[in-house]
Amino acid sequence: MTTVASDTGVGPLLRGWRERRRISQLELALRADSSARHISFIETGRSRPSEEMILRLAEQLDVPVRERNALLVVAGYAPRYAQTALDDPALDALREGMERLLRGYEPYPALVVDGMYDVVAANRGIASLLEGVAEHLLVPPTNAMRLTLHPEGLAPRIHNLREWRADLLAQMRRQIALARSAELRALYEEVAGYPSPERRVRAADPGPGEGDDGAAVSSAPPFALPLRIEHGGQVLSFVASIATFNTPMDVTVSELAIETFLPADRATADHLRSLVL
Repeated sequence: MTTVASDTGVGPLLRGWRERRRISQLELALRADSSARHISFIETGRSRPSEEMILRLAEQLDVPVRERNALLVVAGYAPRYAQTALDDPALDALREGMERLLRGYEPYPALVVDGMYDVVAANRGIASLLEGVAEHLLVPPTNAMRLTLHPEGLAPRIHNLREWRADLLAQMRRQIALARSAELRALYEEVAGYPSPERRVRAADPGPGEGDDGAAVSSAPPFALPLRIEHGGQVLSFVASIATFNTPMDVTVSELAIETFLPADRATADHLRSLVL
């Protein structure tokens, strides 16, 4: 949850978002059809912004939906955006659409996580990679960060754990800077504290420039940081893609992210297809 000190005015909070976005008062004023003088007065508390002005500035500053509600409350207005439980009948169409999307992506892995990286939906491609994961990590709500980085999770099978871990932790830090969530910060500190051993060279790993059979393969660099994970005696390689909903009007929906894993090579694609034959 987002917490805002009761003695913090909306002006300093807006100034904080503007500075975080590295936008000048003049540039923000031009974007919001206002004046630099008015923006200055709002930020210093000399002028109380209207509800419409707060939302307009928040839009131009790309403030997350949950934080827009917080800005409104601090300024003395009612929250504008609902926070609907994902199992609410009002979101039936959304859930059905996500499940259809995940099924359609099979046999490749795909999942949906919320703002705390808890898994709210996943397909069989994800399930196939979870063999050997400790049962306590699979108890709902399953957390994607714990599942990936915990020593009893996927971490021992990730061949480029050091690089993948660094990328995930950087992603969490960016999210914390936006959400300012104590719960998210606690999760970050937990998973960042998991051991991060140097990757050991495994006997099953092909040497540089060699395939599993010793044949030469292309040494071209990957087009994105791959996730290299061992499964069924084979090292699979994926690149991840994350999608969010455009212009969400609900806090819950705004924090959902659909993550898909695209095979980075033909061998990975062939292996995944063989699992469903």
